[in-house]
Amino acid sequence: MHVISGDNDPTSNRGTTGPAPAPVVSFNRIELSRILNLYGRMVSDGEWRDYAIDFLRDRAVFSVFRRASEMPIYRIEKDPRLARKQGMYSVISATGMILRRGHELDRVLLAIDRKLAVV
Repeated sequence: MHVISGDNDPTSNRGTTGPAPAPVVSFNRIELSRILNLYGRMVSDGEWRDYAIDFLRDRAVFSVFRRASEMPIYRIEKDPRLARKQGMYSVISATGMILRRGHELDRVLLAIDRKLAVV
């Protein structure tokens, strides 16, 4: 039998029976859009400078930094295990204190969304 080099593709799945990768929690497009809109406004105000996104098995975390070398000043977390209890969204401060938790992301983000107020 003659083997052509194109027939032996190393990237093809050969029916390995290893464990399936565990699903990770992530922000959907609408959630990420709302978070990035807030982030963009705060960057333009000069308050925030950097961010990080972590997708873990049990939760998704959007961390906000004042400087890249510091600890995050806020963490926006999505934890689906709390969806029927306290709400899956939460805003956590740098000290670990939960500023707000709820079922709707927009309402939770009000804890850190400081809009201009007319005095």
